[in-house]
Amino acid sequence: MNEIIFFGRNEDPKLIKNKPDKIIKPIQFKFENENENENEKQIKQISSGGFSTIFLFENGKAIEYLNENDSNQNPHKIQIENIQKVTVGNWNVAILTKEGNLFAKGEDINLDNPNEFINISSLIEDTNDRIIEDIVSGYETIYLLTSNQNVYGIGSNEYGQLGLDSETLKKTEKPILMMKNVSKIFSGISSAFVFLLNSNQELFTCGYNYYGQLGLGESRRRETIYKLTKIQNIPKGKIIDIQCGSIYSIMLIEDENENPKRKLYSCGNYQYNGVDKNEHSYEFTEIKSSLFENDDNILDFSCGGYHTLILTSNSKMIGFGGNDCGQLGTEDINHQPIPIQIELPKLRFNENISNYHISCGFDKSFLYYSPSFSNLEEDLIKLFRRKEFCDISFKTENGEIIEAHKLILKYRLNQNQNQIEKLKEIISNKSIKESNQIFEMIYSNNSKINPKLYSEIKEIINLNEKIEETMKRIYLNENENENEKDFIIERKEKKYKFPKLILIMRSELYRGMFLSVTEDKSNKVTDYSELSNKSFQIFEYWIYSNQIKDEIQITQEIIDEIQIGIDYFQLNQTNPNLFDLLINKFNNQNQN
Repeated sequence: MNEIIFFGRNEDPKLIKNKPDKIIKPIQFKFENENENENEKQIKQISSGGFSTIFLFENGKAIEYLNENDSNQNPHKIQIENIQKVTVGNWNVAILTKEGNLFAKGEDINLDNPNEFINISSLIEDTNDRIIEDIVSGYETIYLLTSNQNVYGIGSNEYGQLGLDSETLKKTEKPILMMKNVSKIFSGISSAFVFLLNSNQELFTCGYNYYGQLGLGESRRRETIYKLTKIQNIPKGKIIDIQCGSIYSIMLIEDENENPKRKLYSCGNYQYNGVDKNEHSYEFTEIKSSLFENDDNILDFSCGGYHTLILTSNSKMIGFGGNDCGQLGTEDINHQPIPIQIELPKLRFNENISNYHISCGFDKSFLYYSPSFSNLEEDLIKLFRRKEFCDISFKTENGEIIEAHKLILKYRLNQNQNQIEKLKEIISNKSIKESNQIFEMIYSNNSKINPKLYSEIKEIINLNEKIEETMKRIYLNENENENEKDFIIERKEKKYKFPKLILIMRSELYRGMFLSVTEDKSNKVTDYSELSNKSFQIFEYWIYSNQIKDEIQITQEIIDEIQIGIDYFQLNQTNPNLFDLLINKFNNQNQN
């Protein structure tokens, strides 16, 4: 189930042997280390920068091609397990594990031994803020978003990219707190600047702004912005993503119409921002082109050092910017200041174009097939790391407080109040790190996180019960859990009650609503009437169990409605996803 398309610079390292240093036409990429069978594993992510190129697989393992001429080192396995995300910057590499630990290497991270990974999470002074949720690499800087929605930066501050005057702090070898209440972070391989988005869709920025790449307006051009500054003139709509080049930035905005349309806006150097005018854009300006057809939508995009690639729902790849190494795949090395269409080889999974992703290195490009799914174990771990709805506290051996969700514990532990007391006794003799691991094992039933600790808690948890069964029991015990169902969705003549924490786990829409800094978190009613009650019952059952009830008859109308619901609720899809389950059930019913 692998497919990788490659073009651009093919040296330091030679990713494809026996090919030119510049590959100017998109070609199929195959791994050389056939004996390792890595080519049989599903690609999850590709990240390429000045330091190396890393391929991350769905099994949590990764291989790295170092940007060195020593072929004996390329490729090699990264000796870190359970990897969730990788990000390669100009001179750094950051690895985020599924347990929320961040490991990094590079000259800006470890000058004495830049090829050695060090645990960055452990360097955060606030011990309650050491679980990392997301990471982004910038120019000699790494940004990390914690589970408490705080952003830290580590590395260079030469251009104020840490939000502090560089005369005060040129560099830090420990993470420094930059901003609280952040939902997303954006930077780039060689970007000496950063964007931080809070849950109210307010955007802040700092760093190098000589070409207006921060979007702060003409009055701030040719300036270095040392303090985080709010951007006032943001295009209307929801910010989906921001990708950053060296001296330009591109923002993906989704409007709020019934049929959402995505548009790209950019600012910065006129040679690379795709706006088609011979002057820099100091505010985010729409990228207009006849290539963006009315029935087409933007699925994914990525910025390298000086080039940008875009993938659309009509299976078109569009690009613009620098092309000196063939990184635009146009079969030449000519600069392309405005968007042009790029001819791709025949894709193996073209019918599932939404599962393709673009990753631009500094001067190389990848298009790869990667269906993105979550699973209930991962969703529960993420839920544990959110403190907003925790309602039971435990004290560690050092008197530190760790919180959890009583409703989840009620069903993950053997249903007995004595088990809660036993758990409190165990936690009272553990460090904060061990306590976090214990709760993660309880939530996910994953003994591999720490087998030794698991042996201490296995007597009080449901060893043999799958996470889906736990969620289904929460759903079925409706009367018993009435007090925990603290959010109502009104559907025509019927009301559906959910625990907020379940909706946070399974829907990005409600995650944004409930975790907003200013949002009223009291009980409230929403109404979404385009779904029939039958379709909504399917949604309700699936959100707990990842299943469809056997007795439900599926029609084409229901399939169409559910597709609308998936998009509206921004469901965190699992494997198999809800839409595939519906199609399979529909086909089986018709065959019978």
